Amino acid sequence: MLDINIKKKYNHFTLDCSMKVNQGYITGIIGQNGAGKTTTLKAILNLISIDEGYIRLFDHDKLTNEDKQKIGVVLSNSGFCERFKISDIISILENLYQDFDKDEFIKQCHIFQLPFDKKIKEFSNGMKAKLKIIIAMTHHAKLLILDEPTAGLDAIARDEVLSLLRDYMEKNDDCSILISSHISSDLENLCDELYMIDDGKIILHEETDVLLNQYAILKVNEDQYNELDRQYLLKRIKQNYGYDCLTNQKQYYFDNYPHIVIENNNIDELIMMMIRGENIC
Repeated sequence: MLDINIKKKYNHFTLDCSMKVNQGYITGIIGQNGAGKTTTLKAILNLISIDEGYIRLFDHDKLTNEDKQKIGVVLSNSGFCERFKISDIISILENLYQDFDKDEFIKQCHIFQLPFDKKIKEFSNGMKAKLKIIIAMTHHAKLLILDEPTAGLDAIARDEVLSLLRDYMEKNDDCSILISSHISSDLENLCDELYMIDDGKIILHEETDVLLNQYAILKVNEDQYNELDRQYLLKRIKQNYGYDCLTNQKQYYFDNYPHIVIENNNIDELIMMMIRGENIC
């Protein structure tokens, strides 16, 4: 579906990123603001040039007009003119996409109670977010590329947006989604696999189930740390009591070190450990 290996240099930042998005998968990019998530998505969409590498989409080395018809895009801080109503957007989409499904678009707008008689500027943030995703989905796109689609939304609106994406994948198992977010809890409940990016580089790639089930944080004092088999430790952070250590082999330490504290990590803790932790000597 999508395979990239790209490098883009700026004055104070270099994007050096490789990743794949497989058919039928929801793939997430997580990282702090400014880590390179949006730059990566813009490079894929040919909105910025790259200095080195390749972008292969639908087995093509260049983004063709036919390919563009197969992509649904939601970029942060972008959208239709806020003076438009939904009827205006329908007219534009009918001319823009060969496979625009007007009936499905109207159906989804009714399901999510988007008002047809109001201008977009009168919509809530949640309504605007849902409208963007409905637009991206209703021309039979094979790949959705979504940049921070839940940013700025309250918990209820975020859950509605994520449900919209889950329903789309359940109905279209030959499609894929590439989604970025700094709200890691959204992605850990949505994505099949995650890429973690920091300072323009991919620092971790793993299936989400593996991250949640096999990764953990060991909390140990100095003596316990010195006794540990460290071959399965990835990072450590010094604490007053000793160390927090990140492992990707939780069961090994459960079986062999029953006296130490082992905490299941969430994605936020994992990001902190990978970015702020030091490598194990």
